Amino acid sequence: MSQSIAKLIDHALLHPTMTDEQIRAGCELARNLEVATVCVKPYAVPLAASLLAGCDVGVGTVIGFPHGSHPTDAKIAEAQWAIQNGASELDMVVNVGKVLQADWDFVQQDIAAVVDVGHNNETLVKVIFETDYVTDRDAKVKLCEICCEVGADWVKTSTGFGFTKGAQGYSYVGATVEDVELMIDVCAGRCQVKASGGIRSYDDAVKFRDLGCSRLGTSASQAIVAGQGSDATSY
Repeated sequence: MSQSIAKLIDHALLHPTMTDEQIRAGCELARNLEVATVCVKPYAVPLAASLLAGCDVGVGTVIGFPHGSHPTDAKIAEAQWAIQNGASELDMVVNVGKVLQADWDFVQQDIAAVVDVGHNNETLVKVIFETDYVTDRDAKVKLCEICCEVGADWVKTSTGFGFTKGAQGYSYVGATVEDVELMIDVCAGRCQVKASGGIRSYDDAVKFRDLGCSRLGTSASQAIVAGQGSDATSY
């Protein structure tokens, strides 16, 4: 089985109703698919680390999830605990409200604090913008610039849980071509880009890979890799 798509996937095990039994099954699936990592809820890091010990699938978790509203000290503590318990990658959420009010000093210090914890412990850090909430182009550009300046390893579009309430109910977009192209252009090789949110098919995955994403966040890994198998000779 070609690994051109599978090895880009962070297999998301983040749904709030997910049980330990489902996390065990998800880790087994991730092992079988040979994805890059699983991304689990913070408390499940020790479980995932034990289940995936000795294989090439890494263990990631989320920091300040899902809205980035934790105080910076709490994000630091959360990052330290996750690393101590087996996480090799951290996906942190920006403080969305602070981004929307353009409090860039706070935002930079918040991101830098988690990046520093990660890098001081040989752990990679991704920074989630939550583009369903942060819709202003200039704000996304500024976030990219901050992430590059503080040395984040990836910028990332979405949590997968950025639902917006409107007159017709809740809506959600997730990763878009426009946002990914912007992030790749601004980061220009200084920081990698992860597309996440709404990636459900092999065609979706190929689209974002071909734009230049080096990671894809999805819970639809099995369907994506199965689709890859049906067209593996082309990639």
